Amino acid sequence: MAKKILIIEDLPALANALHDKFNHEGFETIHASNGLEGLEMIESEKPDLILLDIIMPKMDGLTMIKELRQKDPNNAIPIIILTNLTDSDAVFNSMESGITDYLVKADWSLEDVVKKVKEKLGI
Repeated sequence: MAKKILIIEDLPALANALHDKFNHEGFETIHASNGLEGLEMIESEKPDLILLDIIMPKMDGLTMIKELRQKDPNNAIPIIILTNLTDSDAVFNSMESGITDYLVKADWSLEDVVKKVKEKLGI
């Protein structure tokens, strides 16, 4: 059975590129365009891993993580932040919030993201 990846990203071009790449690699993908939608999809879809943008409309990624951890402190779904932020404080705060890893958007290719996801899922 294919692993399910929830992509929470507000930029359609990036979300589509990630969706296409992960589907090509044999993953199932679902998409939310903000943190509120993401929280709903986590409950209904039970993804194996989350790729999460930080800066989004309605609810940003860090707020979404805090809400998720408050609702279910035992939720152990790996979360990889995809961000344009290079601010070490923001990254540190997200690590404190319980993310698994992060990638700065300017520094990675789609292959890098797939490799990181496979690593976190033990594939």
